[in-house]
Amino acid sequence: MNDLFTWAALGSLTGASAATLLTANVVGGLIGPSGDKARKWIALGVALLLSYTTAAFATEAGAEKWIIAFFNGLVIFSAALGVNQMPPGNRPATQASPTQPAQGREARFVRSWV
Repeated sequence: MNDLFTWAALGSLTGASAATLLTANVVGGLIGPSGDKARKWIALGVALLLSYTTAAFATEAGAEKWIIAFFNGLVIFSAALGVNQMPPGNRPATQASPTQPAQGREARFVRSWV
């Protein structure tokens, strides 16, 4: 059991992100093809649940821990699903200038990655 998830690991960004990604993929896979759109919501729910659970055990923090837990949940969600990486569709072609988008594509900072 020491090689699998522990409470301490789930309280870390790496462990919480891995648990979020695994849970969303397993539950989405069990639902089937219709579960693909639900995966992002499952991941958000798991990330917030883990964050608020960790905050509940933080005895030395004040009431602001609940606000911080919300933002920590968003960080876990972002790390689990790779929101911090630019989608491949937005990357310029290798021949194109780095400041201009690939031909025929509109430059966008955020695009659907699900």
